[in-house]
Amino acid sequence: MTVQVLGVSEGVVEFVVTGKLSESGLADAQQATADVIHQQGKVRILVNAENFDGWEQGGAWDDFSFEEAFDPYIEKMAIVGDRKWEELALVFSNKDLRQFPIEYFGSSESEQARAWLMS
Repeated sequence: MTVQVLGVSEGVVEFVVTGKLSESGLADAQQATADVIHQQGKVRILVNAENFDGWEQGGAWDDFSFEEAFDPYIEKMAIVGDRKWEELALVFSNKDLRQFPIEYFGSSESEQARAWLMS
Protein backbone atom coordinates (compact mmCIF):
# COMPACT_ATOMS: atom_id res chain seq x y z
CA MET A 1 0.00 0.00 0.00
CA THR A 2 1.15 3.43 -0.79
CA VAL A 3 0.08 6.84 0.36
CA GLN A 4 1.75 9.48 -1.77
CA VAL A 5 1.51 13.23 -1.29
CA LEU A 6 0.96 14.72 -4.75
CA GLY A 7 1.38 18.24 -3.50
CA VAL A 8 -0.22 21.29 -1.99
CA SER A 9 -1.96 23.87 -4.14
CA GLU A 10 -4.26 26.70 -3.07
CA GLY A 11 -4.47 25.24 0.44
CA VAL A 12 -5.45 21.75 -0.80
CA VAL A 13 -3.27 18.83 0.29
CA GLU A 14 -3.67 16.07 -2.30
CA PHE A 15 -2.95 12.39 -1.65
CA VAL A 16 -3.11 9.21 -3.72
CA VAL A 17 -3.86 5.99 -1.85
CA THR A 18 -3.38 2.64 -3.61
CA GLY A 19 -3.69 -0.94 -2.42
CA LYS A 20 -4.57 -1.70 1.20
CA LEU A 21 -4.24 1.17 3.65
CA SER A 22 -1.89 0.37 6.52
CA GLU A 23 -1.51 2.08 9.87
CA SER A 24 1.92 3.33 8.83
CA GLY A 25 0.51 4.71 5.56
CA LEU A 26 -2.19 6.55 7.47
CA ALA A 27 0.40 7.87 9.93
CA ASP A 28 2.55 9.13 7.04
CA ALA A 29 -0.46 10.95 5.51
CA GLN A 30 -1.34 12.45 8.88
CA GLN A 31 2.24 13.63 9.43
CA ALA A 32 2.37 15.20 5.96
CA THR A 33 -0.91 16.99 6.68
CA ALA A 34 0.36 18.17 10.07
CA ASP A 35 3.50 19.55 8.42
CA VAL A 36 1.43 21.55 5.91
CA ILE A 37 -0.84 22.83 8.70
CA HIS A 38 2.22 23.99 10.67
CA GLN A 39 3.47 25.84 7.57
CA GLN A 40 0.23 27.23 6.15
CA GLY A 41 -2.51 27.08 8.75
CA LYS A 42 -5.90 25.81 7.55
CA VAL A 43 -6.05 23.19 4.79
CA ARG A 44 -8.45 21.17 2.69
CA ILE A 45 -7.72 17.54 1.89
CA LEU A 46 -8.24 15.65 -1.36
CA VAL A 47 -7.79 11.86 -1.19
CA ASN A 48 -7.65 9.98 -4.49
CA ALA A 49 -8.21 6.29 -3.75
CA GLU A 50 -6.84 4.74 -6.95
CA ASN A 51 -6.88 0.95 -7.09
CA PHE A 52 -7.81 1.03 -3.41
CA ASP A 53 -8.26 -2.39 -1.83
CA GLY A 54 -9.43 -1.64 1.70
CA TRP A 55 -7.63 -1.57 5.02
CA GLU A 56 -5.03 -3.91 6.48
CA GLN A 57 -6.43 -6.06 9.27
CA GLY A 58 -5.24 -5.86 12.83
CA GLY A 59 -3.46 -3.00 14.44
CA ALA A 60 -4.69 -0.06 16.45
CA TRP A 61 -7.01 1.91 14.18
CA ASP A 62 -8.50 3.70 17.20
CA ASP A 63 -5.81 6.36 17.72
CA PHE A 64 -7.64 9.67 17.44
CA SER A 65 -4.79 11.93 18.55
CA PHE A 66 -4.41 13.42 15.05
CA GLU A 67 -8.10 14.33 14.92
CA GLU A 68 -7.96 15.90 18.38
CA ALA A 69 -4.92 18.03 17.51
CA PHE A 70 -5.57 18.97 13.88
CA ASP A 71 -9.30 18.85 13.07
CA PRO A 72 -9.69 22.56 13.91
CA TYR A 73 -7.28 23.32 11.02
CA ILE A 74 -9.00 21.18 8.39
CA GLU A 75 -11.79 22.94 6.50
CA LYS A 76 -13.04 20.09 4.27
CA MET A 77 -12.08 16.66 3.00
CA ALA A 78 -13.04 15.04 -0.30
CA ILE A 79 -12.47 11.37 -1.04
CA VAL A 80 -12.50 10.20 -4.66
CA GLY A 81 -12.74 6.49 -5.40
CA ASP A 82 -14.76 3.51 -6.46
CA ARG A 83 -18.32 3.82 -5.13
CA LYS A 84 -18.09 0.34 -3.58
CA TRP A 85 -15.85 1.87 -0.87
CA GLU A 86 -18.02 4.92 -0.18
CA GLU A 87 -19.86 3.75 2.94
CA LEU A 88 -16.80 2.16 4.58
CA ALA A 89 -14.56 5.13 3.71
CA LEU A 90 -17.01 7.58 5.29
CA VAL A 91 -17.28 5.42 8.42
CA PHE A 92 -13.48 5.05 8.58
CA SER A 93 -13.01 8.81 8.23
CA ASN A 94 -15.54 9.41 11.02
CA LYS A 95 -17.60 11.69 8.79
CA ASP A 96 -20.33 12.34 11.33
CA LEU A 97 -17.92 12.91 14.20
CA ARG A 98 -15.46 15.34 12.60
CA GLN A 99 -15.51 19.12 12.92
CA PHE A 100 -15.49 19.62 9.13
CA PRO A 101 -17.51 18.28 6.19
CA ILE A 102 -16.38 15.13 4.38
CA GLU A 103 -17.82 14.10 1.02
CA TYR A 104 -17.24 11.08 -1.21
CA PHE A 105 -17.07 11.34 -5.00
CA GLY A 106 -17.00 8.58 -7.61
CA SER A 107 -13.82 7.74 -9.52
CA SER A 108 -14.76 9.93 -12.48
CA GLU A 109 -15.69 12.93 -10.32
CA SER A 110 -12.27 14.40 -9.47
CA GLU A 111 -13.14 17.81 -10.87
CA GLN A 112 -16.42 17.92 -8.90
CA ALA A 113 -14.49 16.98 -5.74
CA ARG A 114 -11.98 19.75 -6.31
CA ALA A 115 -14.76 22.28 -7.05
CA TRP A 116 -16.56 21.26 -3.83
CA LEU A 117 -13.34 21.68 -1.84
CA MET A 118 -12.84 25.17 -3.24
CA SER A 119 -16.45 26.29 -2.66
